Amino acid sequence: MFDRTRLWLENRRLARLPVTRAQWEDAIADWAPARRYQGERRERLFQQTLRFLLRKEFRGGGDFQVTPAMELKIATMAVVMIMGLDLGWYDGWYTVIVYEDAFVTPGDEMDEFGIVHSEGRVLAGEAWDRGPVLLSWQDVQAASSEPGFNVVLHEMAHKLDMRSGGANGAPPLHHGMDARLWHDTFTRAWSALEQAEREGEPFLDPYALQDPGEFFAVITESFFETPEPLEQILPEVYGQLALFYRQDPLHAH
Repeated sequence: MFDRTRLWLENRRLARLPVTRAQWEDAIADWAPARRYQGERRERLFQQTLRFLLRKEFRGGGDFQVTPAMELKIATMAVVMIMGLDLGWYDGWYTVIVYEDAFVTPGDEMDEFGIVHSEGRVLAGEAWDRGPVLLSWQDVQAASSEPGFNVVLHEMAHKLDMRSGGANGAPPLHHGMDARLWHDTFTRAWSALEQAEREGEPFLDPYALQDPGEFFAVITESFFETPEPLEQILPEVYGQLALFYRQDPLHAH
């Protein structure tokens, strides 16, 4: 009953949302992955993007003013990830905070002597468990010019990962998926990246080696932004991600 009422209210609000298809197309024109969605799939991407806007509140960090075009671009990137799932995967949090550029958040760092120092961390994005997603607009824009990098996909991957209790690289898998196979596949990929990094030829951003949660987020960026090299280098990981996201970016048309 609650879901039907929510959908009815949302449909009424959707009809009054002052966003045109042309405005949306213009906002995402320079983001290549969106071009994979054509015909009925593109129309669904547009409609789901509008629903994302209805369900989330966008705020500017500091004095930064978030424009409707910025909201459309960020929302579309977020929705592309769950086109094979549904918007319910983003339930439980409500706010997207957008800063003009990299931002500083409080954080503790431990030095080699075990002394903890309270220092700010300069970030391009951050996802809080059951809290907001924070993004740097300059880094959002970088997705259009730096293949394989997408801070929106990265932070939204953390949000999906957190649905299983924490950003640990083990999101809630669908019925029929094998948790042991997922773990073993990603463990082998981690080892391969470690070896490639030692040899000076990493095939992913080495930041992925921070922890399993970051590995999942970074490899999600690659899955949607640069799927061909990922499938060539790590075909088993690509297969697991295709099962989880219920999408195959290499054969999306």
